[in-house]
Amino acid sequence: MDRKDFLVKTAVCGAAWAVAASPLKLFGAPAPAAKAKSPELKLSFQEGIAPGDSLEAKLDFMENLGIQGLEPGGGGLASRVSDLTAKLSGRNIKISAICAGFSGFLLAEDAAVRKQCIDSMTEILAAAGELGAAGVILVPAFNSQKPVLPHTPETRAFLVEELHELGEIAAKYHTTVILEPLNRREAHYLRQVADAASLCRDAQSAGMACMGDFWHMTAEETSDYGAFFSGGPYLKHVHVASRRNRIMPGEDGEADNYIDGFRALKAMNYDGYVSFECGTRGNRAETVTAAVNLLRKQWAEAKA
Repeated sequence: MDRKDFLVKTAVCGAAWAVAASPLKLFGAPAPAAKAKSPELKLSFQEGIAPGDSLEAKLDFMENLGIQGLEPGGGGLASRVSDLTAKLSGRNIKISAICAGFSGFLLAEDAAVRKQCIDSMTEILAAAGELGAAGVILVPAFNSQKPVLPHTPETRAFLVEELHELGEIAAKYHTTVILEPLNRREAHYLRQVADAASLCRDAQSAGMACMGDFWHMTAEETSDYGAFFSGGPYLKHVHVASRRNRIMPGEDGEADNYIDGFRALKAMNYDGYVSFECGTRGNRAETVTAAVNLLRKQWAEAKA
């Protein structure tokens, strides 16, 4: 065999060996799956967002805009289950999550106040389960709520126990407790998505979840992308507002950029809702419509 024939045969054999001995084949790993379809942007409104003098009028407005979720408040929710179910029947709108509405607070020094929180959350969680909500949003303590347990490792361990109890109640009703981090002006204890996710992890309950809020994240997070990713599998809900004055997205001009966060949600295949929690300084019908169009445009521009 001359040198030319040797080189040709060696190259052919080498290529064949490389295919046969690729890492996927050597270790029995499956071939890479086809890239998953990019998730859709599912928008939700709290009850005060859409214009209208009645819930039916608000729902009509929402449906015309293609809004898919409604986020009612938790106060008195048990008495509203039948009415909400009837009003949503036949519509392309579902309950996204339930916004708070509980009594007491979980980090109160007074055991009776903590019990108020557990008892009222249990009632709301039962109603949330009937409505098919992803969960009920919970803040462990607002700055205005006192007397409060000290910010110590012992308090965190106690909170984890309380969250396990609540999470198990939520799981029984096929929903979740959704921890919401706030900015330090509103709540000192829980301010970043990663902290909320770590509490969910340590609570060891399938009924625990967390969320991110673009408004609070503006003050507390260094990266929208990193914040959402830090929520990992526990991230079940998102709130949105303008980034300076907590009004409609777009009303704060160029500051209202959500693309970095949307990139993360797409990369995570996030299938929850992005829900409006904000006011407005303009004509509500106009500012709401413009905000929806802005978010859809930025979602389309976001590349995972």
